[in-house]
Amino acid sequence: MPALPSWLTEPLWDQFAVLLPERPDYHPNHPLGCHRRRISDRIIFDKMLQLLRFGCSYEAIADTTCSATTIRSRRDEWIRQGVFARLKQIALEAYDRIVGLVLDQIAVDGSITKAPGGGEVAGRSPVDRGKQGLKRSGMTDGHGIPLGRVLAGANRHDSPLLAPTLDRLDDLGPLPDDVTVHLDAGYDSDKTRTLLNERGLHGRIAHKGEKAPIQASQRWHVERTHAWQNAFHRLARCYERRASVVDAFFDLADTIITVRSLIRRAWTTHRWDERPNRRP
Repeated sequence: MPALPSWLTEPLWDQFAVLLPERPDYHPNHPLGCHRRRISDRIIFDKMLQLLRFGCSYEAIADTTCSATTIRSRRDEWIRQGVFARLKQIALEAYDRIVGLVLDQIAVDGSITKAPGGGEVAGRSPVDRGKQGLKRSGMTDGHGIPLGRVLAGANRHDSPLLAPTLDRLDDLGPLPDDVTVHLDAGYDSDKTRTLLNERGLHGRIAHKGEKAPIQASQRWHVERTHAWQNAFHRLARCYERRASVVDAFFDLADTIITVRSLIRRAWTTHRWDERPNRRP
């Protein structure tokens, strides 16, 4: 069963392959002049997509084409080279160029998921009987395109994570003159308003103790994006212990979400050879 449809996998791989450095099939310094052929990067990339989508272990996804150790070592190699972060940035730039990011309306919110293995960004979850959990403070544009995130333990409050989350806006280049940040009642404090004023941002914050449907503002975009991310089972139940690995899987998931949204919105306005037969 494929992890993703071919109309989504192929453009992802085409761009991913360009970012990889050229490597010979055989190690040039082998004393006998020969060695086992290097496992294809495409095989490892497909395994990474399966790991992200299905949430299975490395041993469960390994087969005769590659071992679990090879998947882990190649994953770490790509993380050191910054391939996942660069892929996400390219996807955002392509979306902004073709469709356009809605940066005058920003939404930020936190989401708690399970982290049974603990790790660098795990903590006692207040909503899961103190078990290990992971919190992500996510930020999206006005259409729900993920712009960045901050990872922390599940016991961290949303409010202190707002400043480092908004710092991710610096990677997007010039912002519109008038930017509104939509927040839920967890951010309703003078400290938050002072933070937004210092950055020249307008805040639309739900008030504590007042019922306000999520549809009343643009906050629902970030809630929907959290749901999209949780559809990748490796993020909804994270066993990775290192923060760099968790970030890499989030970057890959955000790239998939961005490219999928780009294809969906460009389906009615553009034509290309691998265009899906119907709107995804």
